[in-house]
Amino acid sequence: MPTQRPTAARSRPTIATVAEAAGVSIATVSRVMSGSSKVNQELADRVHEAADRLAYRPSRAARGLALGSLRNVGVILPDLTNAYFFDVVNEMHRGAAEQGYRMLVADSNGDPGEELNTALDLLGQVDGLVLLSSRIPTAGLKQLARRQAPTVLINRIELGVDLPMIAADNFTPMMQMCSHLARLGHTRAVYIGGSELAWQNRERWRAVQSSSAFGLQTTSVAADGTVEGAYEAVAEALKHDPTALICFNDLSAIGAVSALRDRGLRVPEDISVTGFDDVVLARHIAPKLTTVKSPKAELGRLGWELMQAMLDSGEQPDSPEPLHAEMVVRDSTGPAPDA
Repeated sequence: MPTQRPTAARSRPTIATVAEAAGVSIATVSRVMSGSSKVNQELADRVHEAADRLAYRPSRAARGLALGSLRNVGVILPDLTNAYFFDVVNEMHRGAAEQGYRMLVADSNGDPGEELNTALDLLGQVDGLVLLSSRIPTAGLKQLARRQAPTVLINRIELGVDLPMIAADNFTPMMQMCSHLARLGHTRAVYIGGSELAWQNRERWRAVQSSSAFGLQTTSVAADGTVEGAYEAVAEALKHDPTALICFNDLSAIGAVSALRDRGLRVPEDISVTGFDDVVLARHIAPKLTTVKSPKAELGRLGWELMQAMLDSGEQPDSPEPLHAEMVVRDSTGPAPDA
């Protein structure tokens, strides 16, 4: 007895399959699936019955084109491995899901050219775009602004760029951090930097430079905001005989603490270390990090609200004021050893 080959069970039903089963045109099926009210109810019922019987699910992209909305929002960030971004993206995802949007997340590897190319590629697949801690030069941001697709900047403020943007205040809490060190008797500090392309890095270094008002002499050592990058930078930092290391972020501080420990130096007895962002690990390493608590979830929530406002109205909302960030004193800072 010949074996019967399954047909429909092995092939995914298409819009043409549904149209044939319902005895209607492909255009009618498309209108029914897109929610059009202009289709005769009897025909619509036939289409739905055929679609249910065949277990047909319309292509999300095709349905989006019919509705003029893909229900996708793109998010580009510089480093998926950085724990800082989780809370920001998670809060955006929460808001997007409540409104029926999916998020497409892409990693630019901190490369401004790759980030811009990824943004331009994504514009054809999404309804809006969020650039998180963007490294794209100002000219590239202006190019995206001219595309008239909803685009939001998070963690960057650039004058002269016609895009809504939201960021935390990086300058004030870093100044508070420097003041904290000065009160502990520190007079020599090294800033272990992040990416030179990062707006946050520029703001934090600007604050550190201003700390000379507290009697704190500072210099900067280049790094990239990663654990390994800071670990390698400590050797250069120690050449300046600092009593404190002011790190771009918590990941840098973790790398710095590890490097100091490997050199037989104690934190904070021999040298103090500070971070920035207050990622989860900051309060679970030894010593617990003195850092700045960034409003990560709030950035994500407001970032999504800016995006949703543009998706709903087609108009660009005003950018909110920078958010407050708070210094958190823990165990990694102490009196300067030569105070």
